[in-house]
Amino acid sequence: MTTTEINNEVTNIFRTVLKNQSLELGEATTAKDVEGWDSLSNIVLISEVEKHFDIKFKLREILKLKNVGELCQSIQKKISQ
Repeated sequence: MTTTEINNEVTNIFRTVLKNQSLELGEATTAKDVEGWDSLSNIVLISEVEKHFDIKFKLREILKLKNVGELCQSIQKKISQ
């Protein structure tokens, strides 16, 4: 699975969780860029990503993530293991 495909699926998850169907995510997108993406919704987003891709993140992995691009790269590493 490519990072573009992962980004598309992550975008759909974010759209559902944040209830914003017009949301577009780029690699550099951060929580500051997205209305409604706060600490509580971040927990839900990570949980939904883990369920969707059947992966688990460690807390330190989540804390290191700086943007959507890094999230997608982390997902790609986990699903290719």
